[in-house]
Amino acid sequence: MNPGRLRDGKVLALLLVVALAVVLLVNQFAPTRSGFSAKVTNGSNSAGTAASNTCTGAVGFDATASNALFAYKLTEPSGSTTAADFSGKGANGTYQGGMTASTPSPIACPRDPGTAWLLDGASDFLSTPAAQRNPVTFSEEVWFRTSVAGGLLIGFGGSQVTVSGQHDRQIYLNTNGQLVFGAYNGATQVVTSPKSYNDGAWHHVVSTMSATTGMRLYVDGALVASNANYTAPENYTGYWRIGYDTISGWPGAPANPYFTGSMRFAAVYNSVLTAAQVSSHYAAGR
Repeated sequence: MNPGRLRDGKVLALLLVVALAVVLLVNQFAPTRSGFSAKVTNGSNSAGTAASNTCTGAVGFDATASNALFAYKLTEPSGSTTAADFSGKGANGTYQGGMTASTPSPIACPRDPGTAWLLDGASDFLSTPAAQRNPVTFSEEVWFRTSVAGGLLIGFGGSQVTVSGQHDRQIYLNTNGQLVFGAYNGATQVVTSPKSYNDGAWHHVVSTMSATTGMRLYVDGALVASNANYTAPENYTGYWRIGYDTISGWPGAPANPYFTGSMRFAAVYNSVLTAAQVSSHYAAGR
């Protein structure tokens, strides 16, 4: 037997044992490097349209958060006499002249079910149930489609259903098809859109007024006209009306004050909607 070889073998064996121990020790404390695959399943997953992507959701949320006086979808069946208020205030409106439901294509707020209200330009309008005492901070909103240059979209008047002696806080189309937002305080105060909107397409219009912001007019989600110096409307008690009231004497007023065309989702708030809220409402209706 060769003592040198025996000694070398024992040393080699000892080194192997030490190496194995080091490997085991490293694996014990080192981070896991194993590869694996897994499938995670959630049986409650579902797909749908987010509430903020519908006019019902966007308007409904701000109707609560911004304290709407009323919010109407205007999607009732033909022959209906009541426009249901979905703001939670119970301020149901009354269809005057008649309610004709239509299914135009395209339609505003396409992710919302229901039809649109078709106004004949001769007798159709909507009256609200309760008189309001001198609203000085407010926002008005409606989706509309028309090919006619002229007619009241939404406004405030001293009478609930007949021609109002006092009337302002109104959005109307002038004889050029431009949108005009007007208030009265000893004289007419108006802001007017540069463009015309009697093009047969759906448009979203919002007007706002307060003592601190003045008058603002938004169309299709963007501010198109404003005047910070017009801060106070006429002081009287009246009703909000949609689709008709007199606009005689106002700049560019047409001979026929009745609106001709289609409408969806009208609301009035006793607060000033922000530019972000207006943009969100418009996006929800596209």
